[in-house]
Amino acid sequence: MLAGATLVADHSGALWWPGERVLAVADLHFEKGSAYAAKGTALLPPYDTRATIDRLEDAIRRRAPRHVICMGDSFHDGAAASRLSNGDRARLSTLARGRDWLWLAGNHDPAPPSGLGGRVMAETRIGPLVFRHQASADTLPAGEVSGHFHPKAVLSVRGRSIGGRCFAADARRLVLPAFGSYAGGLNVLDPAIARLFAAKFRVHVLARERVHTLASSRLLPP
Repeated sequence: MLAGATLVADHSGALWWPGERVLAVADLHFEKGSAYAAKGTALLPPYDTRATIDRLEDAIRRRAPRHVICMGDSFHDGAAASRLSNGDRARLSTLARGRDWLWLAGNHDPAPPSGLGGRVMAETRIGPLVFRHQASADTLPAGEVSGHFHPKAVLSVRGRSIGGRCFAADARRLVLPAFGSYAGGLNVLDPAIARLFAAKFRVHVLARERVHTLASSRLLPP
């Protein structure tokens, strides 16, 4: 529950708002693999965009949203859209068709491409919630939903440290995990993220086909 809105953390990493039929995802980072390959800095299989679209397509099939909000850094860099394969471009256009699809501006893609269907905006408000790429540093009324930080929870289980991407939330704001296949993660207790929340907040950790909700006090620091 955030600002009176009942929200669902989907195991894919998407946020589902059933009351408004909104599906939101953050930090898709399309074509990150091809960007690294062009720089010769990593040998990554060039299938991250396809894998990310597969998961997005599955979440859309299961939830049947009326609105889809891609909350910034959907494209890894300014030329990423031009590196999309024809097949991936066609799949995105098909997913956007018949829906209110928003591409929000991020720091990696301050001017998202407009030729894939949908609309480009800086941020958007639906009812009591405002969706933007990066959380505001200011004290805000409850109801902010953002991405950008790629939160990851780390905890100890039977003497071993394990981790996973997570949603982070308190009574005022919610930060989504990165949805992109190559997006990586930052420990949610890192000051860059933890400073956004009350001293005690909760995380919703992604696992196969399910989500585990934990208090932040159970997590291991960076």
